[in-house]
Amino acid sequence: MISAGIVGGTGYTGVELLRILANHPEVQVDCLTSRGAEGTAVAELFPSLRGQIDLTFAAPEVERLARCDVVFFATPHGVALDMAGALLDAGARVVDLSADFRLPDAALLARWYGLTPVNTELLGRAVYGLPEVNREALRTARLVANPGCYPTVIQLGFLPLLERGWIDPQRLIASAASGASGAGRGAKVDSLYCEVADNFRAYGVAGHRHLPEIETHLARATGHTVGLTFVPHLAPMNRGMHATLFAFLREAVDETELHALYAARYVDEPFVDVLPLGQHPATASVRAANTCRLSVFRPQNGETVVVLGVIDNLVKGAAGQAIQNMNLMFGLPESMGLEALAVMP
Repeated sequence: MISAGIVGGTGYTGVELLRILANHPEVQVDCLTSRGAEGTAVAELFPSLRGQIDLTFAAPEVERLARCDVVFFATPHGVALDMAGALLDAGARVVDLSADFRLPDAALLARWYGLTPVNTELLGRAVYGLPEVNREALRTARLVANPGCYPTVIQLGFLPLLERGWIDPQRLIASAASGASGAGRGAKVDSLYCEVADNFRAYGVAGHRHLPEIETHLARATGHTVGLTFVPHLAPMNRGMHATLFAFLREAVDETELHALYAARYVDEPFVDVLPLGQHPATASVRAANTCRLSVFRPQNGETVVVLGVIDNLVKGAAGQAIQNMNLMFGLPESMGLEALAVMP
């Protein structure tokens, strides 16, 4: 049985890790930390886990966490940077759900997150945790940088076209919307019910932190630089993410060929579902599931390709993908513990 620890277990991604791991047949959560909830039973804070997780939140002590086989960080940016090195030295494996190791360039990390790593060597050791691109590297990884939610759906949407070279890589556009849980569980005015309900708005248009992550890893995966305009939105729902992606063709291909490209690229991917030609994905179809659903269109047979993608931002966009990565790291079936279907309605 794999022993797991979770640092930062009181946020939305932390409780989602607990929910999924509670039913994982090969993993037991042995250590759960939170500075703010130290001494509080999990069931007291999250009644949904009553009878499933019999633990009390503890202080995040490296010595205790180091006894785990794998440690998940569901923490604010900067925490994993400080603790991961000691855990790795002790023999634990680390899956970080924050942005601490997503950018291999320390200058980018400082510019976009204001973080200065003490050990820049760790940035180079981290494997970017998008299994559809880095599956083989993840099998031997000891430190995994779990992708952000927007970067997951946007990269999966653009990858087939970029890999084939059918689109201009310098003219990519992504308009994407996330549910309010993407902003975290902390109390913020912008996340209040009266601010989110019956409202839809863009944010971060001048520059969003996920932009360099998307550009960096699309370039790594495809071998050439990309230019992306990214506009995120806040949608009036708890969870879910919808991305509308635009690209401009350099080849004369029809919609049937585009669909065949996507179907072939993801035919063996357990968590990417390419919908039949002409169907539109909906966020409700992936709620609480570790699934990305995609569809591709060429409106009016013009030069523009439109790709639609949906994920649950807390599952395939965070905790579910982290567990998918953990399964690969420990040689388990990739879908183990992640077979749950989407919740409808």
